[in-house]
Amino acid sequence: RPAIIWLDSRAEQQANHMIRSLGGRKIVTLIAGAYPSGKDVVAKLSWIREKEPQVYRDTHLFLDATGYLVFRSTGRMVIDHTGAGGTGIINNRTRDWSSGLARLIKLDLYKMPPIVSSVEIVGGLREEAAEEMGLKVGTPVIAGMADIPSAATGSGALNHGDAHINLGTSSWLCLSLSRPMNLGRHGMFSVPSADPEGFILIGESETAGACLNWFAQNFATSEERARSQHGRDIFQIMDQLVEEVEPGSHRLVFMPWMFGERSPVSDTTLRGCFFNLCLEHKREHLLRSVYEGVAYNLRWLMECVDAKGFSCAAVRAIGGGAKSDTWMQIISDVTGRIIEAVEHPQYAGAVGCALAAGVGLKLYGNYKEIKKLIKVRKIFKPRDEYRSSYDQLYAVFRQLYPSLSRSCAFLNRD
Repeated sequence: RPAIIWLDSRAEQQANHMIRSLGGRKIVTLIAGAYPSGKDVVAKLSWIREKEPQVYRDTHLFLDATGYLVFRSTGRMVIDHTGAGGTGIINNRTRDWSSGLARLIKLDLYKMPPIVSSVEIVGGLREEAAEEMGLKVGTPVIAGMADIPSAATGSGALNHGDAHINLGTSSWLCLSLSRPMNLGRHGMFSVPSADPEGFILIGESETAGACLNWFAQNFATSEERARSQHGRDIFQIMDQLVEEVEPGSHRLVFMPWMFGERSPVSDTTLRGCFFNLCLEHKREHLLRSVYEGVAYNLRWLMECVDAKGFSCAAVRAIGGGAKSDTWMQIISDVTGRIIEAVEHPQYAGAVGCALAAGVGLKLYGNYKEIKKLIKVRKIFKPRDEYRSSYDQLYAVFRQLYPSLSRSCAFLNRD
C-alpha cells in the first residue's frame, strides 16, 4: 500500500488505546521508555490491522524504507537495528524484538523482519538492481540505517555525551550515549545508534524548516521571488531581511508547532501562533520571530537533557538550515551554547551512510574513527549582550504552552 508518512497522525486513537490498556502513560514509559503517539510506527501498524484488515492479512513482512531498498538490492527482507529501534518494540539490551512488549500491544512479530546490524553486509547486489544502478553484480550491500542515526554519524557527534541538532523540514536534538536513557515525559527516547555499541537519545520537533518554507511560500514578495529565480536562494534573501531586525523581534514570539509536536512535548493537536503581535510589527519581525521560535524550542530540548547531566556545551549543527550563518548565530544566542556547523550540512545523512559502509567493509577500525573525518565549517558563540532579552522571551515561550495546548486540543480534537 502507499507508505504512511512520519508526520501523519491518523493512529492517535490506536495509540491512546495502547496507553490505556497498559495502565497509563507513566506505566508505558516505565515499560517502553516512552509512550506512543498517533505518529508512531507501532500505532500505525495497529491502525492498518484495524482499518485495513485485508492489507494486514496479505502482508508478509513490514519493512521500512531502508529495508525495502535493501530487499530490492539483495532479495533479503531485513530491518537494521536503528529502524527496528524506531518501532519502539525492541529490547535495547539484546537489540532484538521484545516478545513481551509485542504480546502486550498485540503485535504479530511473525510479520516483522529479522533485525541485523546497520554495518552488516546483507548480501551482494542482484543483477537487476546492479543494471539499474550501473554497478557491478555482487557489490556488497550494507544494511544501512534510519535518517536520524545516519545524520548523527554524518555530524561527527559520536562520543558519549556528544550532541547535534538538525534543521531540515523538522528539527531534532540528538545525544550520543554509551547506554540507553529515556525522557519519556518529554517525548525523548533512546534507540540503538548505527554504532553497534552505542545509543542515541532523540528529541524530535515536527516543524522547523517547514515553518520557514511556509513563510517563504506565503509572504515572499514578487520581487524576492524574482531575485531567487536569478541565482539568489530565497532563504539567503530571508537571512538578509532577518539581519535588519533587532534580536527579540520587538518582543514578538513565534510558537513553531505548525503540525503538532513530538518533543519536548508530545501533543498531536498542538498548533503554532504569533504572540504579542502589534501594529508596530512589520513582516520582517514576523520572519525573524520564526527563526527565534525554532531556537526557543531547541533550547527547551537542551534544557531537558541538561537536567540529566549532559551540558551540550558545544553542539554540532547539520541540515539545510545549518548553511545559514544568521540562523546558527540566533540559535547560539538563544540557547547559550557553542554551535559548530559542519561542512556540507545538508548531506550529513548521506555522508554518514557512506562512512558507515566503510566501517562495514573494515576500512575503519571502529565506528568512533568516523568523528575525525567530519569537518566543521564555522563555529558560532553566544553573544552576552542579547542574553537577558532572550532569557525573558524564552520564559514567555514556556509559559504559553499549557494554555495554547488546551485551546488547540479543543479546536483540533477531530
